[in-house]
Amino acid sequence: MLPDLSTLPAFAAYFGLGVLFLAIFCTVHIWLTPQREMALIRHGNQAAAISLGGALIGFIAPLVSAMSHSVNLLDLALWGLVALVVQWLAHQAIHLLIRDLATQIEEDNRAVAIFAAVIAIAVGLVNAAAMTW
Repeated sequence: MLPDLSTLPAFAAYFGLGVLFLAIFCTVHIWLTPQREMALIRHGNQAAAISLGGALIGFIAPLVSAMSHSVNLLDLALWGLVALVVQWLAHQAIHLLIRDLATQIEEDNRAVAIFAAVIAIAVGLVNAAAMTW
């Protein structure tokens, strides 16, 4: 018996929109940070990889929640935008806590990067949970 692929178009639409939001987040995040994270990562800077990885997880957690609970693509797009804004606000809060964050990341300070990543992930998880109401 063949599997039922009738929901494949919905899967493709949600998956595509999710990947689009991930690309938008990566682009915006990298554009907004003063350090050149991708160049730093290419040169072996672990702090940049940790910091960027935490930001990505912090964003993807609420995006996954939005994908699971949205009723249509517009709903997903709106909640994806909320996830992006909340993660940007978290990034601003991290900058307030660590004023020289960019310099610390450039100098490969992994302790600062882990702290920044944990804050981004924690905010993302709270954001994701708030989307399940």
